[in-house]
Amino acid sequence: MDTARSADGTRIAYDHAGSGPAVVLVDAAGGYRDFNSLRPLADLLADKGYTTYTYDRRGRGLSTDAGQYAVKREIEDLAAVIEAAGGQAAVYGWSSGALLGIRAVASGLPITKLAVFEPPYGGSDTHDEDLVSQLRDLVAAGDRSAAVDLFHRAIGVPDEIIAQMGPVKPLLEKIAHTYPYDWTIAGTTTAEHISAVHVPTLVLDSTATGKEMHDGVEEVARLIPNATHKRLDGEWHGLPDEVLAPELASFYRNR
Repeated sequence: MDTARSADGTRIAYDHAGSGPAVVLVDAAGGYRDFNSLRPLADLLADKGYTTYTYDRRGRGLSTDAGQYAVKREIEDLAAVIEAAGGQAAVYGWSSGALLGIRAVASGLPITKLAVFEPPYGGSDTHDEDLVSQLRDLVAAGDRSAAVDLFHRAIGVPDEIIAQMGPVKPLLEKIAHTYPYDWTIAGTTTAEHISAVHVPTLVLDSTATGKEMHDGVEEVARLIPNATHKRLDGEWHGLPDEVLAPELASFYRNR
């Protein structure tokens, strides 16, 4: 484990593996080193000739946090990891991490290529502060379990999947205080941010996710001037790493 310092002094913990061009992977809500959501994918990409970087977004795992949240702070965190990776990198982002990657490119970070999986974009630039307040109040009251359930229902996770979260729920409860961050990213990302993405971009979704998210992903692909959209066989809001890794490796290598 290594650390990078963000612009506001926050310590961002990251891991890297492999050799070759740098690829930074940006996690979704709930993802961090204990949950191990992106490391297996990163290892597959490392085997394909890339140096991969996974990191704990602020407030998660071994990364610290500081002050009032702003999306700009998370963009600066990603900038610090890219600097540690050599000053420029390709990026892969999943869900809210995909929107963070989009915002980072729009902000001018040195990202050479961008791949995103199911960014949660609904075409609205409104932000539900009531939900953010509810999440914060539940965490402050010590009811992190209820905060996890509220967030996942709000983002449309099917009840049957929520019911299966038992074994991993304690890991999600640890970082429930960061769910308002992801909701803020999703609620404040606009068509203007997305259309400002100027690098080659691969937009991915899963056949099993459903129409509502498919519509949002298609809109993201339409708004990005230099985007390719692919829909691959997978599960709800997910793809097997063995399916995803070859797609990413080919995209980063050939375009």
